[in-house]
Amino acid sequence: MGTEFLKIKESEEAKEIISELYEKYYTPQSEEIDISDAYNRVIFEDVYSQIDFPPFDKALKDGFAIKSEDSFGASEEMPKTLEVIDFLEAGSITEKEVENGKAIEISTGAAMPKGADAVVMVEYCEKGENEVNILKSATPGLEVAKKGSDTEKGKLILKKGDILTPGRIGVLLSQGFETVKVYKKPTVGVISSGNELINPGEELTYGKIYDVNGNMIKSDLTSAGAESKFLGIMKDDYDEVKTTVQNGLEECDVLICSGGTSAGLGDMIKHVIDELGEVHVHGISIQPGKPTIVGIIDDKFIIGLPGNPVSAIMIFDVFVKPIVAKLAGRSYEFEKKVIKGQLTKRIHSPVGRMQYQLVKIDGENIEPIFKDSGAIFSLSTADGYVKVPKSVELIDAGEEVEAYLFN
Repeated sequence: MGTEFLKIKESEEAKEIISELYEKYYTPQSEEIDISDAYNRVIFEDVYSQIDFPPFDKALKDGFAIKSEDSFGASEEMPKTLEVIDFLEAGSITEKEVENGKAIEISTGAAMPKGADAVVMVEYCEKGENEVNILKSATPGLEVAKKGSDTEKGKLILKKGDILTPGRIGVLLSQGFETVKVYKKPTVGVISSGNELINPGEELTYGKIYDVNGNMIKSDLTSAGAESKFLGIMKDDYDEVKTTVQNGLEECDVLICSGGTSAGLGDMIKHVIDELGEVHVHGISIQPGKPTIVGIIDDKFIIGLPGNPVSAIMIFDVFVKPIVAKLAGRSYEFEKKVIKGQLTKRIHSPVGRMQYQLVKIDGENIEPIFKDSGAIFSLSTADGYVKVPKSVELIDAGEEVEAYLFN
């Protein structure tokens, strides 16, 4: 009996269904976290400054705080001599006021004393015991950062969706924030399925293969902003599949299974979803990756990826990663960078299904990688892929094509 896919969809139709299901069942959540844990998290709401920054007029250089008018006309040949009445380090203040003929020695970052409107850098000064010779004329505001010149209280400083880089964390720290509201990471579980699979480190007996998809997909989920969990390998046994799926959905927001998605006798995912929820997509008209399942159980996504590693990662990146990233507050564009070049070898494609053909890029040459979807090493050598429309059976060598780059 031939393989039967009950709800096979075109690529764009499948994307639309997944998007509609996301809008129906998911709303991004927030959490308040400590600033020390905020690196690479995504801000959940606009952030406004709590104070003026800097919060006071401050010196930008080591030197002498003066009234600028006292330095007018000063030069090395005709210095202006002022009395030094105090010394200010960063963090200290003084009750003394700078009057005409007076100066206060000041360090970078210290608050400007009352009466002073400029700082003459130490390089342009000759200090005596209680006096200083000013060797250069200063203008009002020279080497002074005015209160609120960086940002004023109540100003928008970070926007919803901004990723917290070290610089942005620095902005929050400058405002005295101890915590920040960020998108809560969605918890996504990954399960591998197949009697032939074993974990790395176990003895490789005849007929067995090491599981690739579980931790490969887990790593890709982490890059999408998820809290990802590999939940192990399950056998092609209906009761085991059902129990593993139920347990996975209890602790995860989204559950991804690889393998066990085609319509063969040993494939259980579709039947489990039918019993516990509803299948919305069973097969996508795409190569590689036709045996893909999208379902809902208990208002949560359960997505079945093909077992072959190339198919699994391509389907994940095209259809699944965008909605996981969105739930985590991130944007993800799979087909972001495109280059044009000449095909070095002919591509044959099955009519009726869009094909994603892996390729290597060498200057203006685009070379197809002809390996089956289970050939994991093709992923390590591929720079991207060429899309062959479902109506096209052949693209000849020498034709100009567009290649979509992975990085």
